[in-house]
Amino acid sequence: MGRWEPGARERLVVAAVDLFAEQGYDATTVAQIAERAGVTKSTFFRHFPDKRELLVAGQETLCRLLAEGIAEAPGDAGPLDAVAAGLERATATMGPVNREIAPRLKAAVAASTELQERDALKSLSLAAAMTTALAARGVPDPIAALAGELGVLAFKRGYAQWSEGDREGEDELAGHVLAALEELRAATAALG
Repeated sequence: MGRWEPGARERLVVAAVDLFAEQGYDATTVAQIAERAGVTKSTFFRHFPDKRELLVAGQETLCRLLAEGIAEAPGDAGPLDAVAAGLERATATMGPVNREIAPRLKAAVAASTELQERDALKSLSLAAAMTTALAARGVPDPIAALAGELGVLAFKRGYAQWSEGDREGEDELAGHVLAALEELRAATAALG
């Protein structure tokens, strides 16, 4: 495959996740990832500064979409309804490739302390994006922070259910994430 063919970034992510799952994060080199993806090392470095960044590929876009969805929610939407709008907007961009690599990515993260740390930082970044967007809507800080954290938890729970679910089905990630948010909304009400 020529280096000029489209989809290099996506191919690099898939190749890296596959290699991380097969041989471990530490044993995987940038050269191996590039070779598996059918690109040169310089093409790898045009997309990612190092192999750690592969885990958070698309994070900036995800944060932006979450914030845009929250900002564009109806003015009378409560904090969790605004978070739902952000989650719906962000998850609309995730498709079959995300679902396909999810189990391998989960295994790779579970096997690497460094990837677990990157995943935790990603969660913090997503929560901060939602909290900031809610604060911009005038939601008080403690409520905005809690709603942002619930949004991250809903995203993770919904993503896990979606990626582990029936692969033959045509269900979309948004439905799983929004259902998880509703479960968390009910759970918080039970806290008293």
